Amino acid sequence: HRKKIVYFFKPSLKNVMNLRFSQEIEALLEKATQEPLLLRDILMITAERSFCFMIALLALPFIFPIPPGLTGIAGVGILILSIQMMLGFHRPWLPQKIASYIFPANIAQKLLNPVKKLTRRLERYTRPRFLKLANDPYIWRFNGFVISWLAFLLMLPIPFTNPFPAIGILLLAITMLESDGLLMAIAYLWTLVFTLVLVFVGWNFWAIANGIWN
Repeated sequence: HRKKIVYFFKPSLKNVMNLRFSQEIEALLEKATQEPLLLRDILMITAERSFCFMIALLALPFIFPIPPGLTGIAGVGILILSIQMMLGFHRPWLPQKIASYIFPANIAQKLLNPVKKLTRRLERYTRPRFLKLANDPYIWRFNGFVISWLAFLLMLPIPFTNPFPAIGILLLAITMLESDGLLMAIAYLWTLVFTLVLVFVGWNFWAIANGIWN
């Protein structure tokens, strides 16, 4: 049965590889609403593209309000993939338990329309730019580090903050696919600002709590 599912998705994923990000991610979500979509199926996309699509797909549930059920495994999956990028891997690997996870059809249905609007708007501004930055081999590792940091922030139990690191992760995934060095730099700035805000808020909470204790 598992072989049958893999065979069904393999040609369909190959057919969408030459489309833009919005079209590819929409095709994956539409498939997930109609047929079982294992995360393992996305790993069949060639090399670095499978990293980007897997990370983007796992980050999406944190951006839009959806029922719980994917966020825990999604955060772990993003962290594992980003650490592999940081170590210089160019072909992703996931533990069997995560790779065999079926992307829920109800979540895919809820994500489909918002994702269409978001990705099409983003693609108005994305195009190959600053290629020296976007295609630098060391940037691949650095992006892995940045996504790892954002995934760590994503998994912290801080209410109402999940969309902010998830947006940074999604931006980096898109910029790597589109070779857009300018938007990549904006994603770095987004990450820095969000980190500084968290540090500022955390410091103030600590100071207030310490003052009350004293």
